[in-house]
Amino acid sequence: MVVGEITQRTDLLVIGGGPGGYAAAFRAADLGLDVTVVDTREQPGGVCLFEGCIPSKALLFLSELIYDAARARSMGIFFEHPEIDIKGIRAWKESITAKLAKGVTSLCQRRDIQWIKAQAVFEGPDTVRLLDADVAHIQFKNAIIATGSSPLVPFDVQIKPGGNIMDSSTALELKELPESLLVIGGGYIALELGQVYASLGSRVSIVVRSKLLRKVDRDLVRPLERRMKELCAEIYQQTAITSLQEKEGGVDVLLTTQEGKGIEQRFDKVLVAVGRGPNSAGLGLEKAGVRRDEKGFLAVNGKQQTTIPNIYAVGDVTPGPMLAHRAIRQGKVAAEVISGLPSAFDVRAIPAVVYTDPQVAWCGLTEEEARRQHIDVKITRFPWSASGRAATMASPEGLTKLILAPETGSILGAGIVGRNAEGLIAEIVLAIEMGALAEDIALSIHPHPTLSETEAEAAEIFLGRATHFFDS
Repeated sequence: MVVGEITQRTDLLVIGGGPGGYAAAFRAADLGLDVTVVDTREQPGGVCLFEGCIPSKALLFLSELIYDAARARSMGIFFEHPEIDIKGIRAWKESITAKLAKGVTSLCQRRDIQWIKAQAVFEGPDTVRLLDADVAHIQFKNAIIATGSSPLVPFDVQIKPGGNIMDSSTALELKELPESLLVIGGGYIALELGQVYASLGSRVSIVVRSKLLRKVDRDLVRPLERRMKELCAEIYQQTAITSLQEKEGGVDVLLTTQEGKGIEQRFDKVLVAVGRGPNSAGLGLEKAGVRRDEKGFLAVNGKQQTTIPNIYAVGDVTPGPMLAHRAIRQGKVAAEVISGLPSAFDVRAIPAVVYTDPQVAWCGLTEEEARRQHIDVKITRFPWSASGRAATMASPEGLTKLILAPETGSILGAGIVGRNAEGLIAEIVLAIEMGALAEDIALSIHPHPTLSETEAEAAEIFLGRATHFFDS
């Protein structure tokens, strides 16, 4: 340390102000700790609030509105073709993030949490240096690393401001609607953003090296795949990017199919959405003694401790699904452990949701995982074509499936595809966490007519016969 530089002390230093970071800070402050959060942004919220979860779901809601207005014609209601005001959409989207950011900032202030806009770099296991801040050093008793993740960009391409090649963050800025757009990737980010741009009027093509949502059970993916084929100009699966050259006014792309066929096309814009990587570089972790794996992730134990006991890590910077709700739970666990409470990250089911239309949600053991691990399971499926509520919503393509232990009926996992899958999956998460049986779900009265009945009827199938479905 340099003489004259300001050094501050704190019980808990949280590096990163996204969902995992601010959840940890809030819980620790509620438990009586003096908390300081360091982040490169002015406000809490992280990528999730400003460049991910929230803005993307706002745009996907508009996609649903456009789709519903078009299909209402078959129900006897006629709307004019929608007029797209990009500036208006962008202003509405930004007003949502601003409102939510203001709310989280207020919660931070009411808890007397100090927020410092800066970059933190470890100087040792109990000290960080702050770059571009009035405070030069922070000494801490404990620290939580919650620095999140960033889009991966392969092909040696650069994402340049105003360029024709975008990542998910720049795509969500929605500065313009390209006439043609190539989406590289088949994961949830690629499909969500592809659906947004296609719904708003772009001619969208998707290319993926393997298949759409490759880790998700195929019966859940098929309804979404059919919808994407309706929306998109082309979907190239089992296809590689051989060449990607940004030119003035567009991007020249050479695709190579699994059979070796080359396809040359020019697109106005290209969106690269092939995954995300942990933000663990440049933190000075080696000086603190915290080890990273070959992909940059920080290994943690059940208490969220890294290789250095007083330094914890949560969220996307740790191995596991990059989901905000996982980060939030991990952040709370770390704060509770630091506060001396008997806490651990011991969840049995982490839900995942693809917010396309139709939505895809799953939790616990999947059918593919059971097959790969040679686990004996019983699978029941209730088609939404037999659901009264789905009929009233014109959503018969949906499906609810349960994965159960054959002998006991214990709920091991579930998958749902269809409208409002995001909310339906929570019942199964609770069932798995509580060790519930198919009988518990089947005998719980579900309101009629609702989509939640599909979960009860899937459980009834295991017990012998569902009320509204007969499979001989």
